[in-house]
Amino acid sequence: MLHVVGIGADGWASLAEPTRDLVGSAQVVLGAPRQLGLLPDIDGQRRVVWPSPLRDRLPGLLAELTDQAPVVALASGDPLVAGIGTTLLDLLGRESVIVVPAVSSVAIARARMGWPAETVEVVRDPGAVVRHLARGRRLLVLSRDRHTPARVALALTERGFGASRFTVLANLGADDESVRQCDAADWTGDAPALHVLAIACAGGPAHGLLAGLPDDAFEHDGQLTKRDLRAAALARLAPQPGNLLWDVGAGAGSVAIEWLRAHTTCRAVAVERDAARAARAARNAGRLGVPGLDVVTGAAPDALAGLPVPDAVFVGGGATIPGLLDTCWSALSAGGRLVVHGVTLETEAVLAGVHRERGGELTRISVEHAAPLGGLTGWTPARTVTQLAVTKP
Repeated sequence: MLHVVGIGADGWASLAEPTRDLVGSAQVVLGAPRQLGLLPDIDGQRRVVWPSPLRDRLPGLLAELTDQAPVVALASGDPLVAGIGTTLLDLLGRESVIVVPAVSSVAIARARMGWPAETVEVVRDPGAVVRHLARGRRLLVLSRDRHTPARVALALTERGFGASRFTVLANLGADDESVRQCDAADWTGDAPALHVLAIACAGGPAHGLLAGLPDDAFEHDGQLTKRDLRAAALARLAPQPGNLLWDVGAGAGSVAIEWLRAHTTCRAVAVERDAARAARAARNAGRLGVPGLDVVTGAAPDALAGLPVPDAVFVGGGATIPGLLDTCWSALSAGGRLVVHGVTLETEAVLAGVHRERGGELTRISVEHAAPLGGLTGWTPARTVTQLAVTKP
């Protein structure tokens, strides 16, 4: 049995007496150098620093320690708030891990700011901050390092949120706790390594949360599922918390990116054979606050081999490639959604055949935009798109 013990920035003083007894009786204590340094010397106790890279080397270390119980792992505050506790539960299972939380840095930061929990969004990945921007919103960002405030401040300023109130709360609960406040646009320099960033958003406007971002929100070379068609596709793909999307022939990655923006736990893989476009999709994901997009460079269907089972698949082009739609359909989980777009007669024939065989919804979508016509205004039609949407039984 492994005990994961949360420890505050004030170290030993943050632990209740029973928790001190637990840590003091451990044969081995795991932790970061800073955390291990907060403990008093205990005769005969082995102190082990987390290996690097953590995920690759941790299983071997834990296997080595199986006969050295009791073992304690130290974590900052609440081990299950973006902490090592989650990793250990994933590796060892619930039955092998006992979590002993301390007050989290998030809770202390809210107390210092006077922000009720229901008024705050906790952002665990600083790269995702821009996804959460909205006038009047409160964000608590779990920083990665001393450079995080400068990076976040720049991102906010570039998006018209430079007037947001920026508060860096460092070493929360310790004797050297500090607070630094300014507008995001005025931030300079670095912060103490251990800190939480509080942002009271001001400025805007920001992108909406529903599908259909403006086309110019994406860097693209024309290979982009346009706004109206993207919204129609995502309505049928139906993003749900925790679901995984394959965006096959992703181009600029717009469908996968909007899928990820639907919920913080959504996951997506963008498959694109052109390396330049694949790199562009990754850049778009970072700029739009969903850096977790997994970009695979390769041609489908071969590039789909070995990918995790999807809950939804979008095929924006290439439906006539032999075996592609069959591969996508076979890979889908039960209840999974397949949405395919096509603009050619050949693709339309393929989609009609799939519709006859598997049912679903077959739709032709025509979009026209007003544009100058001589000295007046007329309608300019885009290519009509045939859309197949079908759910796997």
